[in-house]
Amino acid sequence: MADFTNQEFDLTGKVAIVTGAGGRGNSIGRAYAHALANAGAKVVVADLSLEGAEKVAAEIGANAIAVDVDITDRARVDAMVARAVEAFGGVDILVNNAALMVEMGAAATVEVTRKDFDMFVGVNVWGAINCSQAVMPSMIARGGGAIVNQMSAGAFPAQSLYGITKLALGGVTSTLATELGGHNIRVNAIAPGMTKTDAGLSMTPDDSPWIQSVVSRCVIQPRDTPDALCGGLLLLVSDAGRWMSGQVLHIDGGWVMRT
Repeated sequence: MADFTNQEFDLTGKVAIVTGAGGRGNSIGRAYAHALANAGAKVVVADLSLEGAEKVAAEIGANAIAVDVDITDRARVDAMVARAVEAFGGVDILVNNAALMVEMGAAATVEVTRKDFDMFVGVNVWGAINCSQAVMPSMIARGGGAIVNQMSAGAFPAQSLYGITKLALGGVTSTLATELGGHNIRVNAIAPGMTKTDAGLSMTPDDSPWIQSVVSRCVIQPRDTPDALCGGLLLLVSDAGRWMSGQVLHIDGGWVMRT
């Protein structure tokens, strides 16, 4: 019987795609891209903004490339995967991080238009399915892989349209885990709490009433920086988490507790 070592977290030789990784300033996607590269992976920094993706890829260095992508557009998603294969030989890890949040504002579900609903669900739910479908052939050819979907504590329970889309992503996670397990592709999700990103702070500053209500529900600090999520990510995509699939990892200060 082999003993566990920290080498289980090593991603040397792996290729990862992180969508939404060139976003606003101190973003979760940026933190994920850096963490994967620091663990040894080659990283495709993908974002709707090529300028943002190029900035993050330049921070990482030779082990990263930048790709612009609209995750709702299959042709562009296929081009993203083809670029990963061309540059690094294939895809082992997909992090479905790109999503609409700030753009959704505080729109009430009872007032949302069909056009806006389709757009929000298209990005936050279909985008993850679209990217997962596109990486499947490469992952299967390489003997397996890991997919991580970005959910939210705001889905437990869902109390907004944003929460609805993130709750739906939980269904995507368990369904893809079931369908892809036979190909040795593990599918899990991370549900962050109130993370101190530029986007998050713009919507809910520390002195907002919403944050004060969260404080009373968290058993440790109610907010943390994006790097607090990276340990969970590395567990889910590395050999350290090889026996995990179909799970939602809550990283939120104890805001959501599920037993």
